[in-house]
Amino acid sequence: MADLPFNLPDPLAQRLRAAADAEGKIVRALEALGPLSGRDVALLGVPAGPLRDRLAATGIRPRHLAASEPARLGLPDSSVDVVIALWGAFDGASEADLSEADRVLRPGGRLLVVHDYGRDDVSSLADAAAPQYREWSHRMGPFLRGGGFRIRVLHCFWTFPSVEDGQAFLAEAFGERGTALGAAMRRPRLSWNVAVYHRWRGGIAPEGATPSGDGDPA
Repeated sequence: MADLPFNLPDPLAQRLRAAADAEGKIVRALEALGPLSGRDVALLGVPAGPLRDRLAATGIRPRHLAASEPARLGLPDSSVDVVIALWGAFDGASEADLSEADRVLRPGGRLLVVHDYGRDDVSSLADAAAPQYREWSHRMGPFLRGGGFRIRVLHCFWTFPSVEDGQAFLAEAFGERGTALGAAMRRPRLSWNVAVYHRWRGGIAPEGATPSGDGDPA
């Protein structure tokens, strides 16, 4: 699902939605980088759940779209102020995807792409060679080498009711890797670093725009 970094069946997906970023750091960052309030925002593949609720609470006018690769947004030209892609789209920032985002964005519009960053507990559950943990966040990677993106790194958590609840979830959802990670838990949360790659329409900041406290790429 595009609101989660891992594709899990229900009810495991619902349990992860409840645990992932309970503090709401991701939505606060998206609001700061957009901004979102009072604007037309295309949301790619975000199902009903806590993340969609938090986005709605910012006061957006949402356009709910299916996530796809390559991106096919199905919106008129210059029809939205912000495009938000969460895990399930804009993998590697291809020229075709960026052109499609630029087509639907209004002048001064923003593309906000969320992927895992790694260097955390959660990344041990996935393939260590996955591009989001390696080349995507590097200065010469596809996002940062010239496409107009900058990066903000968020230090988030998966937070569980108890250590035991977290261990049970990890074992059921991720098998041996989850069991190994759960055995090392000493508190009911896991570190989870998230990257928000953000870009102005066309990759060029409009006159008068200022940076928004971005983190440095690896």
